[in-house]
Amino acid sequence: MDEQEERWKKWESLFLECIKDDKMDLEAFRKLLGDREIEETYSFTWPGKERAYLLSKEPPKACLVSKKEESRDWETTKNLFIEGENLEALKVLQEDYCKKIGMIYIDPPYNTNRDFVYQDSYADKERKKMGTKKKSGGSYHRKWLSMMYPRLLISRNLLKEDGIILINIDEHEYVNLQKLMEEIYGEDNHLGTIIWDKRNPKGDVKGIAIQHEYIVVYTKNKKEYLQSNPLKRKKKNAEKILRMAEDIYNKYKDGNKIEEGRKEFARWMAKQKSFSGGEKAYNKIDENGQVYRLVSMAWPNKKKPSHDYFTPLIHPVTGKECPVPHRGWRNSPAKMRELLEKGEIIFGKDETTQPARKYLLKDNQYENIPSVMYYGGSDDLLLKDMGIPFDTPKVLSIVTEHILNFSKKGDKVLDFFAGSATTAHGVMKANAMDGGERSFLIVQMPEQIEKKHEAYKKGFRKVSELTKRRIEIAGDHIIKEKKGVDTGFRKYVLTPFPNQDKMEE
Repeated sequence: MDEQEERWKKWESLFLECIKDDKMDLEAFRKLLGDREIEETYSFTWPGKERAYLLSKEPPKACLVSKKEESRDWETTKNLFIEGENLEALKVLQEDYCKKIGMIYIDPPYNTNRDFVYQDSYADKERKKMGTKKKSGGSYHRKWLSMMYPRLLISRNLLKEDGIILINIDEHEYVNLQKLMEEIYGEDNHLGTIIWDKRNPKGDVKGIAIQHEYIVVYTKNKKEYLQSNPLKRKKKNAEKILRMAEDIYNKYKDGNKIEEGRKEFARWMAKQKSFSGGEKAYNKIDENGQVYRLVSMAWPNKKKPSHDYFTPLIHPVTGKECPVPHRGWRNSPAKMRELLEKGEIIFGKDETTQPARKYLLKDNQYENIPSVMYYGGSDDLLLKDMGIPFDTPKVLSIVTEHILNFSKKGDKVLDFFAGSATTAHGVMKANAMDGGERSFLIVQMPEQIEKKHEAYKKGFRKVSELTKRRIEIAGDHIIKEKKGVDTGFRKYVLTPFPNQDKMEE
């Protein structure tokens, strides 16, 4: 039973008297409400929305045909690669994958005033009926929305209750995408939006030069998701910092030269331009070679604590009282005594400096996922080295990081705008990094490649051929670095039913 059937059964049990011939009797429902005046409500709509919705409810007109000879490790792999139109593929997948996908990661067409290949037939019919010109802004938004709506509706059915979806988008359809997601997933399930600062403002603009894109993040059920996912990321450079600290400490620990080692470590940290502010704060080494930072112990808000939170600490050398934060200490006297006993409170040279808490890096290697991400590079060189000519591929390092941060180790990860198979590559790389057993399920249309494109000159005729080749090469690279990772895939081709009898069969 799919989600639509479940909802209908619940509705039927609540309003049985309003069901006639398996249809809702709106007049009976109105009477049940006591003829109350139905208030107007906010809604997001566009010409063609109803048709797009109905399209998502139509049964599939195709099936998946296995291509074992074009697959890899058919008998053992859990990965799937589907060649075919993604709306039909999503409908077919509902049969076996309803509520089984842990993560959806897509990078849909950005609708940058160019015709995109995902054009459902009714979109042009609507344009002609409305009498709009092909290149009008409203028409482009309408076509994009009508393309995305049924795909997002169906793909939500595939997500587990604690599943999550990430969508890359730019400024052209960001606002419309947010409205779509609020309608389909609900505003309460919005986990947040990551601003991707690409470090390079667009040059050919008449207004403000935009240099960022968005990664919109929603969960199917936010409460369920947060119960099973800590939503933390490992500090990217934590291990590098700890290794350097160990090397410097070992260099200076003999001969009582630890102070020189501290200075060298602080200088090295100051030179690390790529480190985040949070990472740079860990610029100190203690007498045991442990990396730490100092954190204020002041009361965090304006609500005044009890008087014992203002008890001064005594300086261990001068024996005099140290300054107390004007709002009091963050911790109770009992907790402060515990921290003192553990050596986790650091005093200044004398009593004039307010004491601070010592945070060890080894105990604080994870941090909250921030809403801003900085990355100005691309994967053009990576794909060139792999022999995969592809325009504007997703960035592998970013995709891999998000798979590690937002998914669980055993999740199925779906991408129905597969393109150059970055999501598939990212799943395999993430598994190699953390020992996970995630599997990918990707869908790519057999879109024809133009003869003038570099990929055509290299022998590729369809985008799906590039997708498949990327999976193979990426798998070869990963298996050399980490044995045991599932780098295989089962290939299926979406094939239309030949006739009505065959469809029923």
